[in-house]
Amino acid sequence: MSAYLRPRSGDPAAVGASPAVDVTVDGHPVTAHAGQTVAAVLLANGRDTWRTTRVHDRPRGTFCGIGACQDCLVTVNGLADVRACQRTIATGDAITTQDGAVLPAALATETVPHSPMSAEVVVVGAGPAGVAAALAAADAGAEVLLVDNGRAIGGQYNRQLPAEFAARRPDRIQHEWKAFAAQREVLGGHPRITHLPETSIWAIEDRADERQELPAARLWAQQGPADAAGRQPFPIDAKALVLATGAYDRVLPFPGWDLPGVYTAGAAQALAKGQRIAVGQRVLVAGTGPFLLPVAESLLGVGADVVALLEANSLATVRKGWSTDPLVAPSKLREAVGYGALLARHRIPLRHGWTVIAAHGTCHVESATIARLDPTWRPIRGTERRVDVDAICVGFGFTANLELAVAARCNLTTGPDGGPAVAVDANQQASTPGIYAAGELTGIGGAALSSAEGALAGAAAAHHATGGTPRPSDSAAVTRGRRFAVALARAYPVRDGWKSWSDVDTIVCRCEEVTRGELETVAGERGLDDGRAMKLSSRAGLGMCQGRVCSRNVAELLAAPGDVPKPSMKRPIAVPVRLRDLAQAEETT
Repeated sequence: MSAYLRPRSGDPAAVGASPAVDVTVDGHPVTAHAGQTVAAVLLANGRDTWRTTRVHDRPRGTFCGIGACQDCLVTVNGLADVRACQRTIATGDAITTQDGAVLPAALATETVPHSPMSAEVVVVGAGPAGVAAALAAADAGAEVLLVDNGRAIGGQYNRQLPAEFAARRPDRIQHEWKAFAAQREVLGGHPRITHLPETSIWAIEDRADERQELPAARLWAQQGPADAAGRQPFPIDAKALVLATGAYDRVLPFPGWDLPGVYTAGAAQALAKGQRIAVGQRVLVAGTGPFLLPVAESLLGVGADVVALLEANSLATVRKGWSTDPLVAPSKLREAVGYGALLARHRIPLRHGWTVIAAHGTCHVESATIARLDPTWRPIRGTERRVDVDAICVGFGFTANLELAVAARCNLTTGPDGGPAVAVDANQQASTPGIYAAGELTGIGGAALSSAEGALAGAAAAHHATGGTPRPSDSAAVTRGRRFAVALARAYPVRDGWKSWSDVDTIVCRCEEVTRGELETVAGERGLDDGRAMKLSSRAGLGMCQGRVCSRNVAELLAAPGDVPKPSMKRPIAVPVRLRDLAQAEETT
């Protein structure tokens, strides 16, 4: 097992000595510290798998690292299906591995009551877009409720270390730390902003009428430790709603990608920045996009040996993409020079036009096959190489987290990168009145664009909710950000040749373990090209993650040349919720 906790001596963040916490894993006491997640405890104690799959009994552990994929499910204190990457440990926790599908135990758990809430403006998500929206709405005079499932604001981009870690130099592992710290201080002391941490929104009802006599939306929420029992659902009514739910990593399937030791780039970043855990000792980073560079930096910061960084697009493609808009290129060029110097200091090869096409190992990654790609991303025969590694981090851009927006009947469009996104007007309002969207779910474009869109959406939402005079917003920042998003998509496109990496035996749906061959057989026999029909016929997308990881890939694999793939995303429940909690929600209405 390769993952380990970075020694506190020499840690760039100067992490202090957090208190020891008594927990057990399968009945055995293990070393744990306050602020760690269950996943971090398991990884730091040499465990990279802690459950097996329902269908083929395959080992699973952390994969996405942000609660989207459901791979890391574990039993905590007798309660099954707890996401290890999201659950912070508590004294006395009994962590138990999970074999296959586990029926819920009849636990006597006391329900923690929660009163209904309401606000003039409700913001969902506390990343760059959500924080900017909350501040803008409050500054415009609205009472704001900021809801997020994290323990602290910041989202994935401004991920903070747990307070228990007592880090003396968090600025060393966080870009633009001073600006974020100042923003955090203003938000924390703002008289018109209420922050609800550790709160998940699992459903949304569109309730707006033409006369605006009803709130624009009713949200259903649960507050408390992730996936815990006894979290009573409660409604939140919003006169105006800003959705800033962000995005998650896109990973393209290849043989062995479901082996423990294969992580999304975001998971490696989350564990390094948020838990000071390295996912491996010899790590390969592969995919496309500038996000791979800070991931490599974070891995170095927790002591990993990054053996190579593979960018699937050629250097010519990247240069051509950025050069299409000279106004956005200089800032990225400066960043690239800085990261290039970092890689050079650590003698890490950066190879353009290369990627990982297979992972190998019995119960864990032991090596990877890498290959050079042609302009369409098909591997060039004869360039394959075998590399010994114990972890592979992959990321091919991002997919917008659209579940709440779709549930609210917001119209979708196609983002600059070709993925689905929420359609908005000049004020960030979606097609549903009173509902606004900002950040990555309106198109992948980075933190600066997210912040600019959030400020615009927050001000417009406050005007909608209160009728006050809208304050001037920096629409120029939005325009610049969207130009950057277009250049980004051109510099780092995802080419169709990725479909050649997999074979008929390659798993495409990780949850239901549906292979590419099974998908193609079902599609051919029944003539299916609709995402929902494929889901019902093949079970791809019917698992715990509900298609978050596989639906976009399934749609593209089965699309005819020239077709626009249509992944199926609509579902009434946005995040996992226990049936008992649903029954309590029914009693509340």
